[in-house]
Amino acid sequence: MIVGSVNPFVWLVLTLIDLYTWIVIAAVVMSWLVAFGVINTFNRFARAVVGFLHAATEPVFRLIRRVIPPIGGLDISPIIVLIALQFISYCIGYYF
Repeated sequence: MIVGSVNPFVWLVLTLIDLYTWIVIAAVVMSWLVAFGVINTFNRFARAVVGFLHAATEPVFRLIRRVIPPIGGLDISPIIVLIALQFISYCIGYYF
């Protein structure tokens, strides 16, 4: 994060980017836990968390998958989203 006086709007945008980064990471980890049977989606709370993470990340992942489909069964859209978020955060922090 940037140290010093920062425009409040820039701070808000950078904070939202950081929050969405954590949401993407949580969605990936949760999908692994569901795939390996660690999390049972018949549990109401687990289903709600999985549903929220899916609704928050899937539209962005779908846009990336249109351009770059899964390679050999490996979906790299979360990696591309994380790289893009870091790039945007760096650009905003650098210029403001």
